[in-house]
Amino acid sequence: MTNFSFRYATNPTDFKKYGTDELREQFLIENIFVPDEIQLTYSMYDRYVVGGVMPVKSSLKLETIPYLKSENFLDRRELGIINVGGAGVVTVDGVVYELNTKEALYVGQGCKEVFFANADGQQALFYINSSPAHTCYPTKKIGRENAEIILLGDEITANKRILNKLIVNSIVQTCQLQMGLTELLPGNVWNTMPAHTHDRRMEAYFYFDIQAPQTVCHFMGEPQNTRHLFMQNHQAVLSPEWSIHSGAGTSNYSFIWGMAGENLDYGDMDIVAPNELR
Repeated sequence: MTNFSFRYATNPTDFKKYGTDELREQFLIENIFVPDEIQLTYSMYDRYVVGGVMPVKSSLKLETIPYLKSENFLDRRELGIINVGGAGVVTVDGVVYELNTKEALYVGQGCKEVFFANADGQQALFYINSSPAHTCYPTKKIGRENAEIILLGDEITANKRILNKLIVNSIVQTCQLQMGLTELLPGNVWNTMPAHTHDRRMEAYFYFDIQAPQTVCHFMGEPQNTRHLFMQNHQAVLSPEWSIHSGAGTSNYSFIWGMAGENLDYGDMDIVAPNELR
């Protein structure tokens, strides 16, 4: 079963008038994983799709949705998958790919059938992002051993973290989709600080490895006019191109960043110093 919802893009002038309820309604995606369902949110930010797949009793097929006006989901799209649960299997046009936790799969434009299933009696949780694509690039698995791993931050500023580049142009060829996974080390709570914007790309953050009753406070908005959202485990947030995207938790956690837009340059960022934020 596939459930889907729709989100309009938001003007930054209107954004300044939003209260807590409006912020959560416009940007927060609360129910990523539902047993035996595929959950999809279609966004007008670069027509990006954010979703989750939780197979329990049987495998689940990625179906097209009305907004795409296409026979198959990937007729004009590419897809990124990162497993944040137990061992799972993704089958793309008959080819089987085994994904352990925190492993990724890029699926190229034009693939007809994508099935998601559990493996070895475990519960897989597939977090997915999708963006429009202009051509077909080969489907490719990115295991932990294939990731570009970078150690960032410092314990002094409470943001020492491991950046795992997974679906990025230095590892796999894509049209515009980019995804990676960042793990905060114990005792560290700040992500993406110093904050930044990039007018050429939108972004989505998915937070996980948050142990109850802990929470993450996600900061967004124009650098001189910020707002915040308190987020729980397995929730995602849409980040417009004009917005910062940063967060601080009551404990360490992990998050997946996905983005699409004008270019594939990971370093294309407009940095904002911490003392310049308002």
